Amino acid sequence: MNHTPAELTAPASLLHLDSSASPTEHSVSRQLTALFANTWRERHDTAGYRYQYRDLAAEPVPLVGPGYVTLGQRLAAHGVLPPAQVAAQVQDPSEEQEWALTLPLIQEVLAADTLLLGVPMYNFAVPAALKAWIDRITFPGAFTDPRTEQSLLRGTRVVIVTARGGGYGPGTPREAFDHQTSFLRMYFGNLGVAEEDLFVIHAELTRAGAVPALAQFKELAASSLATAREQLLTLATADPRQSEPTERQAAASLS
Repeated sequence: MNHTPAELTAPASLLHLDSSASPTEHSVSRQLTALFANTWRERHDTAGYRYQYRDLAAEPVPLVGPGYVTLGQRLAAHGVLPPAQVAAQVQDPSEEQEWALTLPLIQEVLAADTLLLGVPMYNFAVPAALKAWIDRITFPGAFTDPRTEQSLLRGTRVVIVTARGGGYGPGTPREAFDHQTSFLRMYFGNLGVAEEDLFVIHAELTRAGAVPALAQFKELAASSLATAREQLLTLATADPRQSEPTERQAAASLS
């Protein structure tokens, strides 16, 4: 089923997040997300678009504090409450401050047709900078329609670009060490992102040119990078709004 006419005529929207601690010239994940974002903007240039960028490493999202926890626990006990109504429920300055840090991030997610995440593998998992963002936006009820109890992220496309210094793909000796892919798939799936709208693009063996023990894998690294670039170019020129209808833009405008 396609989106409504109003949604199809609205500007396409992209939320672009990078989480690598490395600068762009030394970061494969940053270079690949930039390729996607630049291609996406060229694709939508004539029709117009909304583009939001966050560098989670350069401008870290604060870790959640006690006020976030108490507010979230109290509201979760009373069912789903739209983000627009949460501010009226805060009970002290700590909760007020935590919600002021949280709401803009939730609104950015709800307003996006596509989420683009650059995720290097750190210690077999995701960077702490990305985890801090995840912890903050995962506020009880933030992405649930209170009328239908369905996910507001139905129809949202999520493109995850990973960069891994070694090889962690199926059949490799370190396949079981990959706690990056499974976590991100489970996380966004649990939020309601459809499996067919969730794309994980891997660039493997990115350290093959710098680590002597990996030098024998240089050709595999080049092939993996070329495949990742090709997949991202294909995704960047597609229109995700030809999928299931969504109410996320309406929810964002009411937040």
